[in-house]
Amino acid sequence: MNAFELYNPTKLVFGADKVGQLGELIEPYGKRVLLVYGGGSIKTTGLYDDVLFQLNKIGAAVFELPGIEPNPRLTTVNKGIAICREEKIEFILAVGGGSVLDAAKAIAAGALYSGDVWDFTIHKAVIQEALPLGTVLTLAATGSEMNGNAVISNWETKQKRALGSKQVYPRFSILDPKLTYSVPPNQTVNGIVDIMSHVFEQYFSLTTDVPLQERFAESILLTVIENGEKALADGRDYDARANLLLSGTYALNGTLPNGVTTDWATHGIEHEVSAIYDIPHGAGLAILFPNWMKYVYKERVGKFVQYAVRVWQVDPTSKSDDEIALEGIEATRAYFTRIGAPATLGELGIGGEHLDRMADEATRFGPIGSFKPLTKEDVLRILEASL
Repeated sequence: MNAFELYNPTKLVFGADKVGQLGELIEPYGKRVLLVYGGGSIKTTGLYDDVLFQLNKIGAAVFELPGIEPNPRLTTVNKGIAICREEKIEFILAVGGGSVLDAAKAIAAGALYSGDVWDFTIHKAVIQEALPLGTVLTLAATGSEMNGNAVISNWETKQKRALGSKQVYPRFSILDPKLTYSVPPNQTVNGIVDIMSHVFEQYFSLTTDVPLQERFAESILLTVIENGEKALADGRDYDARANLLLSGTYALNGTLPNGVTTDWATHGIEHEVSAIYDIPHGAGLAILFPNWMKYVYKERVGKFVQYAVRVWQVDPTSKSDDEIALEGIEATRAYFTRIGAPATLGELGIGGEHLDRMADEATRFGPIGSFKPLTKEDVLRILEASL
């Protein structure tokens, strides 16, 4: 097991109707609030009115930035930064899914930085300070509600990049499973895949003798597999929605990577695909991950055997390690297909015309991943298998 430090400053407020605590959670930070949200679904569900009611109770001056895209744009982030500076914003409230939260984090960092917020994504600058922010989560997926990571897209250059800092951890996050009742099936599917993919990136590691971390990861996967199908069968199943929501949080709040070397190559590849084609992140991961698994499993076949047996209950009797591992990988693909996720890039209208560029961008700083470091040629092979 590797040495590690664990610190998470986010206050998690979980349960039905917890939006009623919003005012008291925000008030210590100030009353000039930027409300960040997406395409307007929070208005049709009534959440927007509930949030404004709570903000009005504390006498907050509310400024709004609606229209955050599924892959949040740099241009939109810059609009938010401008509002923060012009209106002397004291607190940012993100209401929505992971994309809204990511945009809010980038705005929080950019508002107190004299340069271009994109600098943080290209390692030209490090986030030293940020405006405080909080979140009201409406989708089980990214885990952004309890970490300091964000991903934004520069649509002009077709680049999708990440930024991260302890400075942009939410001060609090409200998670009410009832707020996810209105999530449509396709977004629920993308969220399921996203959660499982986050676990994969931390579970498939060359680090040995970490049984606690492995069991944590496997338990999240098993919980998501079971409750994902329940939520798709009945979108108002409170317990299924609650278990998905909390699984998404624990998949990426710093619990799983303690003591292990993580990978993240597949996320790096998917970012290049969605940077060009603007596809849902979860859909891209559903396509890519089983193909990454097939490409790398021989690096530590025993880990894939363990995954197949523990997560998918593959019967190992009279089978070689390769057969067991591949059966587990096929079970992963079968589950994604069963819940309605795409299996090929072609299903999303993506051909092979930009594969070389995507592979080149993914490895622009050198090989990616640690389970099997991937060169540009490796990434090309995975992308070709995904067509």
